[in-house]
Amino acid sequence: MNSKNEFKEYVLDQLCRLNGVECKHMFGGFGLYCNGVFFAIIADGCVYFKTNATTVDAFKARGMQPFKPSAKQTLKNYSEVPAEILEDEDQLAEWAKRASASDK
Repeated sequence: MNSKNEFKEYVLDQLCRLNGVECKHMFGGFGLYCNGVFFAIIADGCVYFKTNATTVDAFKARGMQPFKPSAKQTLKNYSEVPAEILEDEDQLAEWAKRASASDK
């Protein structure tokens, strides 16, 4: 198994408390859906959650950067998940719930 798939499996294991999570190939990485709602990107060993005006400050306060799929493109509404959040299943589930509800 390559490291990209190992990291994806790690992230999915960490999200075990969140029901309805699906993973699909995209952007040379993976897209995560919760009950059909696209809420996260796994790329280059990082996880990026969808943000909005309410949630983005928590990412910025921790110095997290937006997703840059290329040198010319930045997706400002997807921010990197901090390592300490990724390592804590409970916190990760809460952040993921907010990310999957960011359009509501």
